[in-house]
Amino acid sequence: MAEFAAVSSAPQKFAVEPATPPPTPGSELERSLGRLAEHARAFAATPPRVKAAWLREVRARFLELAPRMVELGCRARRIDPESPLAGEVWLSGPAISLRALRLFAESLEAVAERGVPALTAAPGRSPDERVSVAIHPLDDYDRALFLGTRCEAWFERGVRASTLTEHQASFYRRTDPEGHVVLVLGAGNVGSISVLDVLYHSFVEGAVCLLKMNPVNGYLGPLIEQAFAPLVERGFFAIAHGGGDVGAFLVEHPAVDAIHVTGSVETHDRIVWGPPGPERERRKREGEPLTQKRVTSELGNVSPGLVVPHRYTERELERIARSVAGMVINNASFNCNALKLLVTARGWPQRDELLRRIGQALSSEPPRYAYYPGARERYQRWLGAAAGSEIEYFGEDGEGCLPWTLASGADAREASELFEVEPFCGVLSEATLDADGAVDFLSRATRFANERVFGTLNAMLFVSDSLERDTAAARALDRALVELRYGTVAVNVWPAVSYGLGAPPWGGAPGATLADAQSGLGWGHNALLLDDVHKVVIRSPLLVFPEPFWCPGHRALGELGRSFAEHEGAPSPWRAARVAWAGTRG
Repeated sequence: MAEFAAVSSAPQKFAVEPATPPPTPGSELERSLGRLAEHARAFAATPPRVKAAWLREVRARFLELAPRMVELGCRARRIDPESPLAGEVWLSGPAISLRALRLFAESLEAVAERGVPALTAAPGRSPDERVSVAIHPLDDYDRALFLGTRCEAWFERGVRASTLTEHQASFYRRTDPEGHVVLVLGAGNVGSISVLDVLYHSFVEGAVCLLKMNPVNGYLGPLIEQAFAPLVERGFFAIAHGGGDVGAFLVEHPAVDAIHVTGSVETHDRIVWGPPGPERERRKREGEPLTQKRVTSELGNVSPGLVVPHRYTERELERIARSVAGMVINNASFNCNALKLLVTARGWPQRDELLRRIGQALSSEPPRYAYYPGARERYQRWLGAAAGSEIEYFGEDGEGCLPWTLASGADAREASELFEVEPFCGVLSEATLDADGAVDFLSRATRFANERVFGTLNAMLFVSDSLERDTAAARALDRALVELRYGTVAVNVWPAVSYGLGAPPWGGAPGATLADAQSGLGWGHNALLLDDVHKVVIRSPLLVFPEPFWCPGHRALGELGRSFAEHEGAPSPWRAARVAWAGTRG
């Protein structure tokens, strides 16, 4: 592991950041929006089989451009493109995008043949008697490459198993769709986010899209534009560059019918309610948003991880520690689903040992270049909020890097900014609560996460495989899965896996409003074109082989990321075998 750490992250050697295109001139923005508006109806009316063919062409182009995308992403993060860490960029960017392109194309072909995408199993029931459907694994490749991982979508009340097809692909049942223009305000942290946002709005909701790239990863814009040439050439997609002024111009433009934003709650509220101050608060109180356009969003989360108290084996405790650390370390922690708040039972005998092992795992990986703007300011604010906790630092602070930092011992009974503000940088807080065993903990931790922790995007639980065989604990776990108010709830697996699978809907829990957006409004991804989804639940055994790819020090992560992208670009048994082989070599 020490050898890997020595070569995996060297900010000083790869400091030449990729160039970002200049802001798009106003005249070009006008032309793009005019062309999109002119072709919106034609796109909406295009048969799904034709759209599927376009997506297959986009996927082929994307696969060809993927190495260049990864090279630029590595340079922006000051990562050696030949190091194992390049696998993070492969997986979070091209691999996820290629998988989504494949699944959307397959779904559209199924719509053309039988009206809806096929489901892999008959509908089931969630613990609270909602209709549920299995959305992973989807095929034999998934079963081989995601051993033990399964994922379900739970539907809203009123959805019936006998009429489930009425809750899929609803756009494609419209007889004469008018079409509309969606402005997608792209995210700057992960290369696949903007691609998946465009796929959702274009192929689930039938819109033409203008994607405004975030300046942080604007270098990807020309490559995404090349990949999407089949849509660009037909007037169905366009890309713009620039900062807040360009975004403001586009938000207010009359040709834009709807807006999707991935970012912070503050960005959302500036668009909807205006800058901070009394006027914003008045608008919220009186229900007078600045825009009457439909606004959807994905806005982040103080992502909690609940460690259910139990007598874990040495292997289980080590797996939890390394998994927690990996969720913090990945992409320098600039992920909306990065674990930010560990929730433990105060009197749990193994608590100190778990924290010690997490510290060991964090110290095994050198700090990363903090490439996302404002990271140091957010870090300092978090340190202020953590002042009453026990704070440990892992790695040096300098050369653009921030040390991995753990603040332990915050009392869940007390108000704390640690629970209320997403720290978009490489830190982890721990909150402790009083609980008498696993059943009591699950009840108390669920209430704490729902009532005291900001966001509704994703939450996860660590549960021993043996504890799940205990009847009372299993029932308590089912209640927690039902009651946790999050769009995605995960057991023993990073919720980011659900993000990357493409088929599961991704977004904040339903029920948010423009005035209280929490983690956002509306779903994204959703390659099976599901409607009326209540939440997604993804589960895995705690101990799986090979060790999850996000755990620190994966020696073949670069090979794993590239081979998985190539497999999703053109699936085959040989390529799947290469993915599996790389996974076992971690």
